[in-house]
Amino acid sequence: MTWILDNLPLIGSLTLEHLRQSAIPIVLSFLISLPLGWAAWRYTPFRGAALTTIGLLYTIPSLGLFAVLAGFGVPFLSPTNLMIALTIYGVAIMTRSVTDGLDAIDPAVRASAVAVGYGPWRRFWAVDLPLSGPVLLAGLRVTATSTISLATVGILIGVNNLGYLFTNGYQRRIVEEVLSGVVAVALIAILVDIVLVLLGRLLMPWLPRRRESRAVARRVLAEATA
Repeated sequence: MTWILDNLPLIGSLTLEHLRQSAIPIVLSFLISLPLGWAAWRYTPFRGAALTTIGLLYTIPSLGLFAVLAGFGVPFLSPTNLMIALTIYGVAIMTRSVTDGLDAIDPAVRASAVAVGYGPWRRFWAVDLPLSGPVLLAGLRVTATSTISLATVGILIGVNNLGYLFTNGYQRRIVEEVLSGVVAVALIAILVDIVLVLLGRLLMPWLPRRRESRAVARRVLAEATA
């Protein structure tokens, strides 16, 4: 505890930098996954191959991906390298969620939208995207948690974030330093997850709240056993 209290400014600065390095890839992976997921959903014969190929990106070892990106001109020891790699990993997770969300929409709803004059572009933004929102939100929450956790590997290419507390604490045998890094990463992940849930409730007010869902479940159970 003494080490943590003496190094709060360091932990705070690393936490803010870690959050910045994570937030940008989370947003970019979501934006990139939307057209990729839509294309995989739209062109059914290629869906399985496309989702499998994109999903395999997540299996690439981080250090190997850093080296590959460096081969394309990205500075190896740079935050840019880290954030591009995190974006690729995020796309690998998020694309399937986009496809699943679009696939879960009742075709009758799309037919109704077409019947009232909605074109493909307008239908996507006014019908498909809102109705697939719950699945997209679930995928985005997983992507955010994964990205925040993976960002710690940036310290291996000289990018300072909370990963610094892991390596420095291990090298100096300071358990408190390592634990402070673990706790800080977990807190960031929890905070971002809460923000995403609140944002989802704001953008999708029609979704039932947990208490409402439980009340409905209790009412149905009571009616069934009456």
